[in-house]
Amino acid sequence: MTPFGERVRELRRRRGVTLKQMAAELELSPAYLSALEHGHRGRPTPALVVQICEYFHLIWDDYEEMHQLAWLSHPRVVVDTRGLTPAATELANRLAERIAVLDAKSIAALNKLLREERPKRRR
Repeated sequence: MTPFGERVRELRRRRGVTLKQMAAELELSPAYLSALEHGHRGRPTPALVVQICEYFHLIWDDYEEMHQLAWLSHPRVVVDTRGLTPAATELANRLAERIAVLDAKSIAALNKLLREERPKRRR
């Protein structure tokens, strides 16, 4: 599951909306919405993020959070280390190799460390 998918599922459950109901009202297939929640689809488009925010009647601050979660929710990440240091390339490869076996505490610690200083996004 992705951060965006987890948040959408949480919003649905909190409001008592089934996946089928939400999909029908957004004119999406239930399979697509389920795949989006579970991280089997790529990032949602900015337009879909807005549509989901409007569906749940979220306030403007929540729109920003949802867009950030969507950006952080690509299930198949590619890390381009061309032009970076050998240490950066090593880090990317070690993370790719070990991410599936890291425990929740280690993942939380790494996320905390990486959140501390946020460089501008490279697209």
